[in-house]
Amino acid sequence: MNIDLKNKRAMVCGSSQGIGKAIAMELAILGAHVTLLARNEQSLKQTKNELYNNGSQLHSYICVDFSDTNKLKELVEHFIQRSGPVNILINNTGGPPSGPILNAKPEEFLLAFNNHLICNHILAQTCIEGMKLSGYGRIINVISTSVKQALPNLGVSNTIRAAVANWAKTMANELGKFGITVNNVLPGATVTQRLATIIENKAIKTQVSLDVIKQEMLHEIPLARFAEANEIANAVAFLASPASSYINGINLPVDGGRTSCL
Repeated sequence: MNIDLKNKRAMVCGSSQGIGKAIAMELAILGAHVTLLARNEQSLKQTKNELYNNGSQLHSYICVDFSDTNKLKELVEHFIQRSGPVNILINNTGGPPSGPILNAKPEEFLLAFNNHLICNHILAQTCIEGMKLSGYGRIINVISTSVKQALPNLGVSNTIRAAVANWAKTMANELGKFGITVNNVLPGATVTQRLATIIENKAIKTQVSLDVIKQEMLHEIPLARFAEANEIANAVAFLASPASSYINGINLPVDGGRTSCL
C-alpha cells in the first residue's frame, strides 16, 4: 500500500495544537513538506521545530487569524507563488462554543460560518489550480460526527458542520474529474482542550463531578475510551495518501463506534 507523501506539499489548518498538530506530525513522518496555519506564532514555531524532517523536507508556517478572510487569502496566495502548489489541504478549525441552539445569537452562526465554511472555501479555491497542474490533490475536512447525528448542546456546531459536509460533497462531485478527492473525517470525543472544555461546561451546568460526566460519555462509546489525537491523524493521513485514490466524497467517522447510525 502506497502511503508515501515524499515531495507532496501539505497545508494543515489549526495545526499548533490538538488534532491539527497530530495531523501535521503524521504527514511529516510520511515525507510531506508541511505548512502549518494558526494564529499563535509562538506555538507555530514550536510545532514546526517538532515536525519530523528527513533532512530535505521544507516545513513552514503561516500565522493568520481566520476571522480576517482577506488576509488569509492574501497570505496563502503569496505562499503558493513563492513555494509552489499545495497538494494536500487539511481544513481543521476549532469548533464553536457549546450551548442549546435556542440560546445562540445570530452573530454566533455568522462567525462560525465564516471561520469554517468560508475559510475552507477560500483555501480550496486558492489551492485547486495547483492541484490540477501537479496532478495530485487531496482536500480533507476535519469536522464532526454531528453531520450524521446531531450532538446535544452543540447547536451552532451541529448546524455549521452539516453545511461544511454538504459543501465538501458538492466539491467532491465537481473535482473528481481532475483526480482531486474531497473527504470529511468526523472525530468523536478526542483527548483535546476542546473536549476538556465541553466536559467542564457540562459539569458546571448539571452540577455533577467531572468524573461522572466523563463516565457518562464513555458509556456511549463501544470502545469505552476517548480517541487520541494521533488516531484521528492516522485516518486523515490515509485519505491524504496515494492509497486512497478512489475514495471520494465520504464522511468517515473516527469515533470508536459512538455514532449509532450507519
